[in-house]
Amino acid sequence: MQLTGSHTLAAPIEKVWQMLMDTDILAKIVPGVSRLEKTGENQFEAISEIKLGPVSGKFSGGLTLSDIIEPSTFTLNVSQNSKIGNADASIKINLVSVDAQQTEISFDGDAKLSGLLARTGQRVLSGVANTLTKQFFTNFDEEIAS
Repeated sequence: MQLTGSHTLAAPIEKVWQMLMDTDILAKIVPGVSRLEKTGENQFEAISEIKLGPVSGKFSGGLTLSDIIEPSTFTLNVSQNSKIGNADASIKINLVSVDAQQTEISFDGDAKLSGLLARTGQRVLSGVANTLTKQFFTNFDEEIAS
């Protein structure tokens, strides 16, 4: 499943970068995440609960950041497991300064699903991915404003 999109945030690039690197902030703004804990250099353990159409599950697993070029780009590698299936993704995140007070964040990646997740259907999963992405950026905008 392809994951792509972009959004402009009302904050300078340095602030957006710092927020993306802060596990406490990420745990608040990423939909479904109940715990995000740093386990090593650019490595994290995550627990999340996500509803995918008629199916819901509790996921746990690791996140790693690679190819880091501060403050403009990194790759997010995700490996999450649950009773309803597994998800592995690699997503390239890019930040571009629009002006002194705005940053465009874009992402492009691929997710591989297995188990019941893979059988749920591309249309359902794409809709859920779009909903979660919109919620993430809404939460990010609110966190910047506070």
